[in-house]
Amino acid sequence: MLRHRLLQFSVIVLTLLASPLVLPAQQVNKDILGPVRYRYIGPVGNRVTAVVGIPGQPNIYYAGAASGGIFKTTDAGSHWESIFDDQPVSSIGALAIAPSDSKIVWAGTGEAYIRSHISVGAGI
Repeated sequence: MLRHRLLQFSVIVLTLLASPLVLPAQQVNKDILGPVRYRYIGPVGNRVTAVVGIPGQPNIYYAGAASGGIFKTTDAGSHWESIFDDQPVSSIGALAIAPSDSKIVWAGTGEAYIRSHISVGAGI
């Protein structure tokens, strides 16, 4: 009897813990998102493999591409500038901001997700 009650209690507790919390959804302000459109940055057909931002600077981001280098925005994504074109490799697998200096961006080159072609890297 006690064992049965403990099992029932355990099932109830696990059910409550596993149930998602029901929260009201945020409403999207269509006036703000109206002009936003998806578009390519970098070579057509490329894909973003890494993104990093600078803490405390919400408008600056870096995006690394599978076979297109690194791009930087200073206006929260409205405009992007290629900043990696002079490097001997274009495949980016990871990005990080140096904790000692936010002007230093570490780039791990090489693609982690091998597809129909291989974009090799050259280290960090």
